[in-house]
Amino acid sequence: MKVAILSPVAWRTPPRHYGPWEQIASNIAEGLVKKGLDVTLFATGDSITAGNLDAICEKGYEEDRTQDAKVLECLHISNLMEKASSFDIIHNNFDFLPLTYSALIKTPIITTIHGFSSQKIIPIYKKYNASTHYVSISNADRSSELEYLATVYNGINVDEFEFNPAPQYYLLYFGRIHHDKGTAEAIDIAKKSGRKLIIAGIIQDESYYKEKIEPLLDEQIVYVGHAGPEKRKDLLGKALALLHPINFNEPFGLSVAEAMLCGTPVIAFNKGAMPELILHDKTGFLVGNVNEAVDAVNELSSINRNDCHQWALSQFSSDKMVSDYLQLYYQILT
Repeated sequence: MKVAILSPVAWRTPPRHYGPWEQIASNIAEGLVKKGLDVTLFATGDSITAGNLDAICEKGYEEDRTQDAKVLECLHISNLMEKASSFDIIHNNFDFLPLTYSALIKTPIITTIHGFSSQKIIPIYKKYNASTHYVSISNADRSSELEYLATVYNGINVDEFEFNPAPQYYLLYFGRIHHDKGTAEAIDIAKKSGRKLIIAGIIQDESYYKEKIEPLLDEQIVYVGHAGPEKRKDLLGKALALLHPINFNEPFGLSVAEAMLCGTPVIAFNKGAMPELILHDKTGFLVGNVNEAVDAVNELSSINRNDCHQWALSQFSSDKMVSDYLQLYYQILT
């Protein structure tokens, strides 16, 4: 089987630090290569893959701001679509724009919907219900107007993480610095519980950081910048808990699964896909507000870190994700 994996071109695939869609596209591509499939990854020219790489730009538009994002996206997507007949199936990890080609080519397209940036994009997905196949990354992140082939949870390369049974004393916030992700709420939880908080992630909203985060940084609340693979593994594994007080209905949450894989429980606001990722009272706590999160911090000793690890291993491994997708490919082709 010849498979084309379409990744975004905002960041390198896999990303150096931030880039969840690129990370999943990489995990899928590399997992399929390991299974012996003929895989071509359509991504930036500096991307890394054991399969074939096809690129129309050397770097992503977030890493080289001299480029026009829309122009790059159009060149990138059309590059694959003009070669569509060379593949048995196309796996789209690039949102809705590639769908506009789906009725013009014979090669089937399976589209992983990594979240809806706005309800305004639903009409495009709805238009192509009949000419492509949709996969959701959680049951929570589904539109009633769309037809889905399956839900496949995002998978992690388990070899990149280590189980740590003996954490340090600090709490961790790991994600982009933005109101949606609840950085300020994480600080509030840490201060009210009297625990050190380490914050790691890219600053996505500069004014939010300057107004809500930077003035509160001190010896207790520490910002360490973005975290690459090695730093990420260390921070997640040594944390007493990951704080994930999101202010939106998050479609998945890679850092939540990664933390639990390291044995680190997660305290999250009960929104979006969190009930699908976290087993309440066993791998973490689902809470409704800051005060409930503070209470949960005081209950962390009741969580068995090995339970966190085993749960994440069974549900959110790259191997499981790739096997699930491969089964869907065969279902589509037959």
